[in-house]
Amino acid sequence: MTEGTEGGFDPASLVQSWPKPSKPRPIVTFGAGSIVGDAHFPAYRKAGFPIAGLYDPDQAKAQALAGKWGITAFRSVDEAADIKDAIFDLATPPGRHGEILKALPDSAVALIQKPMGNYLGEATEILEICRGKDLKAAVNFQLRFAPMMLALKDAIAKGWLGEVVDFDAWLALATPWELWEFLLKAPRVEIAMHSIHYLDLIRQLLGDPQGVHAKTLGHPNHKVAQTRTSAILDYGDTVRCALSINHDHKFGRRHQACEFRICGTEGAAYLKLGLNLDYPTGEPDILEIYPKGGTDWIAVPLAGEWFPDAFVGRMANVQRFAAGEDDKLVSSVEDAWNTMALVEAAYRSSAAPATPIAERP
Repeated sequence: MTEGTEGGFDPASLVQSWPKPSKPRPIVTFGAGSIVGDAHFPAYRKAGFPIAGLYDPDQAKAQALAGKWGITAFRSVDEAADIKDAIFDLATPPGRHGEILKALPDSAVALIQKPMGNYLGEATEILEICRGKDLKAAVNFQLRFAPMMLALKDAIAKGWLGEVVDFDAWLALATPWELWEFLLKAPRVEIAMHSIHYLDLIRQLLGDPQGVHAKTLGHPNHKVAQTRTSAILDYGDTVRCALSINHDHKFGRRHQACEFRICGTEGAAYLKLGLNLDYPTGEPDILEIYPKGGTDWIAVPLAGEWFPDAFVGRMANVQRFAAGEDDKLVSSVEDAWNTMALVEAAYRSSAAPATPIAERP
């Protein structure tokens, strides 16, 4: 493996960040869970985005997090929603999104934590609320904004891989589901709360598949609804796309993995998503590219990590769209609904019977 340029391909030329807004608006966050303290607020402070305050129905929890960050803990949803020209950051469980959105002023700007509801029906309700109130709303599919993913997208756009024909996601790791108490009794977990990131990213890179074959299941060692998934996305007869996800590989770090392999007709890319290995501490992300016409893998020096840098880019796009500096709202509720439709199809596929095997006569 080499670093630097090869055959005119300069890894330093790859885009890894989103432009910052010229005049960022104050951010009001709903929710005081671990994701807020671990990712949202560190990202916003790093980027210099002003945080006006937060609201959580658990006032003790809200006060503790607000005190740590030196911000206001609002006493009610209405008080939080009354902040002028705010970006409303919903870090709430999926079943709570709708009621918060209804409380926001018409034409407000909102960033909604994924998933966009527990089921496709809830996603449709959220979409209708946003349409009815003319909300400028996006869903927080921030993996799209991770430095390694922005660089990968740019490499594909530059033709370094040729035409993408293979996408493999392979995870064998130990995920600490106990960090998210509300998930321990949720009926939908692995695809809806985790692999949804990968499905959304794949949609961005490859477009919408024709369908999906999937099986998702739990594990006899615990009661979390699903922690293991196998899925094939159908892109016809040219592109192969497969995911193998196992969150119960609890046998030490040596053979654990969290990686993507993307192959094109003329080049390939390898990515390690380090965050998921020893979450939330994580390991460094890795992006390596074997470019068209190259003779070796090129290591791409990364300018940041998934957490918190992807949250910087995600909020920057929302801020810039609100200010008219970006003409497209990435992962708008209109587009995010399609990711939710793919998730729903995966659960339907998992619940459906498999193709029976003929019995010997």
